[in-house]
Amino acid sequence: MSRPTLYEYAGGAPALLRLSTAHHRLCLADAQLNHPFSHADLDPRHIERLAAYWGEVLGGPADFSARLGDHSGVVRMHAGQGDMGDLGRRFTDCFVQAADEAALPQDPQFRAALRAYMEWAVQEMVGHPDSDEDVPAGMPVPRWTWDGLVTARSAPRSRL
Repeated sequence: MSRPTLYEYAGGAPALLRLSTAHHRLCLADAQLNHPFSHADLDPRHIERLAAYWGEVLGGPADFSARLGDHSGVVRMHAGQGDMGDLGRRFTDCFVQAADEAALPQDPQFRAALRAYMEWAVQEMVGHPDSDEDVPAGMPVPRWTWDGLVTARSAPRSRL
């Protein structure tokens, strides 16, 4: 018997939309995080796009990459912001709190996998503080499982 993806275990697209909605609201309420989330030019579909991205990362359908872009674009969007100080920790804290508010499963292994993903993702997003010019092109949307990041070496092999 195989384990469900984190996406399935969370409750699918509706759960990820609740998560991204709660996370966005919590970031706006944070005195230091609110600035990037309150720009007038922020895409009005940001919450839905974020839900699609997280959904794909956590094992859901490839809706984000099929319609909206790849991981390179997401990293570029966050690049060139300089030293972020403790914003990454604050962002992760809001994510953990948003999981509670979105009524995602309380299973400790599930919550640990979510936290580990967000801690990795924050480091990925702040990894290009000076410019977006060194972000490699064509990076696929990452996949995160109960065991962490799936890489080309750790991806399941086809049995053809």
